Amino acid sequence: MRVIADFKCDVGHVCELFIDNSVREADCPDCGKLAKRVISPVRTKLDPISGDFPGATMKWARMREKEIALERKRENA
Repeated sequence: MRVIADFKCDVGHVCELFIDNSVREADCPDCGKLAKRVISPVRTKLDPISGDFPGATMKWARMREKEIALERKRENA
């Protein structure tokens, strides 16, 4: 089974490679040194507009109120 996996070499280059799931080491495409497979961080972003995530929605609403207040303050200055 082939997967997309992240690899990092000793120099610090990080790359994604489409490889067999069993592969744990590969050559770095940037410098050619040995790169080891690393666990990729999971990145998530909650959609505040949908209302499905109340905490994110409340945070968005507070930030939007602050932005509107600043815009009005600038207009009146």
